[in-house]
Amino acid sequence: MRGGRSRWRTSNLFNRRYRHATARINAPDGWRTVGRTHINRRRLEHSPVTILTSTSPAWASLASHRSWLLRQADDLFAFFEKASINPLGGFHDLDSQGRPLAPGAVPGARPGRALHVTTRMVHCFAIAHLLGRPGADALIDHGMEFLWNGHRDSVHGGYFWGVGYDAPTDDTKQAYGHAFVLLAASSAKLAGHPDADRLLTDVSTILDERFWEEEHGAVAEEFTRDWRSFDQYRGQNSNMHLTEALMAAFEATGDSQYLRRAERIADLIVRRHAAANDWRLPEHFRTDWSLDRDYSGSPMFRPYGTTPGHWLEWARLLLQLWEMGGRKVDWMPGAASSLFRQAVADGWDAKTGGFYYTLEWDGSPRIRERYWWPCCEGIGAAAFLNATDGDPFYEEWYRRIWNFSATRLIDREHGGWHPQLGEDMQPTVNPFFGKPDLYHALQACLIPLVPTTGSIAGGLAQGRIALG
Repeated sequence: MRGGRSRWRTSNLFNRRYRHATARINAPDGWRTVGRTHINRRRLEHSPVTILTSTSPAWASLASHRSWLLRQADDLFAFFEKASINPLGGFHDLDSQGRPLAPGAVPGARPGRALHVTTRMVHCFAIAHLLGRPGADALIDHGMEFLWNGHRDSVHGGYFWGVGYDAPTDDTKQAYGHAFVLLAASSAKLAGHPDADRLLTDVSTILDERFWEEEHGAVAEEFTRDWRSFDQYRGQNSNMHLTEALMAAFEATGDSQYLRRAERIADLIVRRHAAANDWRLPEHFRTDWSLDRDYSGSPMFRPYGTTPGHWLEWARLLLQLWEMGGRKVDWMPGAASSLFRQAVADGWDAKTGGFYYTLEWDGSPRIRERYWWPCCEGIGAAAFLNATDGDPFYEEWYRRIWNFSATRLIDREHGGWHPQLGEDMQPTVNPFFGKPDLYHALQACLIPLVPTTGSIAGGLAQGRIALG
């Protein structure tokens, strides 16, 4: 890494207490109680068993479990660092065995490097640097250079969504991508990268001047290269990820405006819209932020219906936002619990396990494939809810989701996680190909180690993460 580098500091042990239940835990439907232990007897041949007793310590409080989480994170770093660097700039997408994805492997795709891939790699290897991982600096620096000299539009400002080898493959300016630029810049600043302030100032200005809509307390979705609006769509997904990035920027800078905007987005998306829809979080809106139930867009980023993985993601973000704001916004913990409980009630397949990707408006499955990232978000949400609430319900779900992920999603043969599974619990492709992402799986491994008062990078930078 060029220039000054923040010295990684050995973290103090963080011991999160688990409040044991004093009364006998009621067995959920479809479960059998054996003594004080609940065992799921529904389709044992398909679904991993989850065992929890009233005297069980929280897994996240066990040094052995924390060590297991760190080993999983180490395996992920090893998988992605080996062949990700593209010598022509940015990062390769990887196939199922960790090799650069061959041209044509994704039907209809133009060769290029996507903004969310570049930024997530910077963010993840900033975490690796803060963990003291040798070699992480080179990946941060490689990504930061390509963000500035590859993705950034030096004529009109902002950052291209897709960059090829001669020109942009997609020159639109998307809120989703710019949210991740802010996250990458914030994490790089916490890691001490010398170019982080420049990137953070630039993307913050773009978000403020081009995307933010003060009237609604959220951002517009997308623009042409020269900043002309070309549709009426407004989306919760980009605003959700911006909420994460705004909190990271607040940690990195101390500027409270980032936090206030995160609170405004949460108020619009969750308190107003999710609560009115029985906590089945809506995804798609019109310019005035009225709900568009009929919208159907990209199957990866804007599918029809609702996406329970995002309910889980918001559950964790709300608790982090509540903590970072001094626990002043009193509706957030209850909303986090409601989102989580609705997600596991509607989205979890009780027969084989895993979360359905999308649901109909009545909560029934629509896209039945199981993607890895909702499980990752469920792990993080359950860990945070268990830490702030202590209800054994959340510990039970933390274990259940990890049991499914460990037996079905982690690829023990080639490394990384399988991104999607079919009804037969076998890996499938489309819309995901290869091993597309480090970000979600890495955070699932590390979020249980951090206090609920901040992010992974923030916890590491301040020495507040439990490493043993």
